Amino acid sequence: MNILIFTTSDGPINAIRPELQIFVGLANKGHHVCVLTDENTEYADIFKANGIKVINQQPQKKICFESIRVLRQELKRRDYDILYATNSKSIPNAAFACIGFNTRMITYRGTTGGLYRHDPTAYLTHLHPRVDGIVCVSDAVRDDIRRRVWKKQADVVTIYKGHELDWYQKPAADLGEFGINESDFVLICAVNARPSKGIPVMIEAADQLADLENLHLLLVGKNMQQYADQIASGKMRKRIHLTGYRKDAPELIVASDILVQPSISGEGLPRAVMEAMAYGTPPVITTTGGGKEVVRHDESGMIVPTSDAGALARAIRELYQSPEKVAQMSTNCRQSIANEFSSKTTVDNFEKYFAKISGASIS
Repeated sequence: MNILIFTTSDGPINAIRPELQIFVGLANKGHHVCVLTDENTEYADIFKANGIKVINQQPQKKICFESIRVLRQELKRRDYDILYATNSKSIPNAAFACIGFNTRMITYRGTTGGLYRHDPTAYLTHLHPRVDGIVCVSDAVRDDIRRRVWKKQADVVTIYKGHELDWYQKPAADLGEFGINESDFVLICAVNARPSKGIPVMIEAADQLADLENLHLLLVGKNMQQYADQIASGKMRKRIHLTGYRKDAPELIVASDILVQPSISGEGLPRAVMEAMAYGTPPVITTTGGGKEVVRHDESGMIVPTSDAGALARAIRELYQSPEKVAQMSTNCRQSIANEFSSKTTVDNFEKYFAKISGASIS
């Protein structure tokens, strides 16, 4: 197949590596892959090293005439089976660019909510009439999108982003800077704080665990400072640590006993959960979004209702009181990533899906 990709390349390599491996994997299976992205990135360098053509193009807005021109020029140059666009700026430009071509247009969706038939802007992205199929990061996202699209619901599918354990070999960070000792039990919540992330619920749950004198909570990510007043008024105020954005977030996850994802809405499939499982740090998550599709309750983590600080606290307390269970969960997490969510499986699923949509044959 001939596959044209329009995607972004900003962010740390660990954040975009699962997507990168999809395209490299398709190229390694003999398909012609061309990527439009910012060529002055580590992301683009890896593509080039694997023989993938990179065209330097990043749209600055949802309707970018330069991006449309460059896309149409490439579509004229080669008969592409698939044009795959991955974000809110690349999708509308790709959709308009491929009008008049036989290329099949596929989009990527990573979150639930925010797409409505009554919203005119939705018809610039996934509801654009030129879109032939949608790849969703989880079943939760797929089911949400299927309720929104007008046609081709069967072509809205879930393909999990694959991971490899070899990617996750970071050493544990030294938590001494936070006054945390090796004997302490450490929770970590690593997100860029937004209302949907449920940080107030996490802080409330932590307050119910204040009697556990060696329990600490790391709140890692942007915008956490907005919760400083809630923390200051609680019993855990001296053992909740606001770190801000940290480049060493993976090392902090490795050093922690449990990753907590207290989201209340809007999740697709949190990357932090997948990374934590690959590092062997069991997650405690809520029922919102796709996390519950990859975490097996009581085996590779714990799943609790959304917005329920009491349930969250009870799950954490249970794990605190059972180090043997945490150790077994750690092993189960890594086995789950290796056996069920490998990048090879993801590449195979993308290949089959692209062939189905385009009508191309694969060996």
